[in-house]
Amino acid sequence: MNMGGPSSHRRKELTRVAQRRLTRELAEWSVKTPPVPGMSVSETDRVDEWLVTVTGAAGSVYENEQYILRFVFPADYPMEAPEVVFLQPTPRHPHVYSNGHICLNVLYDGWSPALTVTSVCLSIVSMLSSATKKGVPPDNDTYIRNCQGRSPKQTRWMFHDDHV
Repeated sequence: MNMGGPSSHRRKELTRVAQRRLTRELAEWSVKTPPVPGMSVSETDRVDEWLVTVTGAAGSVYENEQYILRFVFPADYPMEAPEVVFLQPTPRHPHVYSNGHICLNVLYDGWSPALTVTSVCLSIVSMLSSATKKGVPPDNDTYIRNCQGRSPKQTRWMFHDDHV
């Protein structure tokens, strides 16, 4: 499925820094015990695009449900945040739009080169685990209509909800 954004057009080659950093991060996920419980990286032949399987945490409204995140890394990662979206079917969550875009500060304005795939995944697991009920964002239909084919990184996000 084409979600728009970096994976829908020709990508620039990763810088050496990005290549080294992603190779090191991928190695962390290749051990028997992944750095984030309930998550695993699928075999990938590309260091600049990862698929991460997410299993809902025990006791959460997503318990044992599985979802897939797609990470697409820009040429100058970690200076620029990766594009991270849920592939279909997406979790019904107040911060996850039905097209897979995620309203989460660390993916946009809150990004820092000190963050890693692991820290992003921990933030996503925390976001999912803190939800008390399932449902789409209140502006889901309008957002989907207005962002057809665009990367979530082209959205001007308003972060106003610290509670999920």
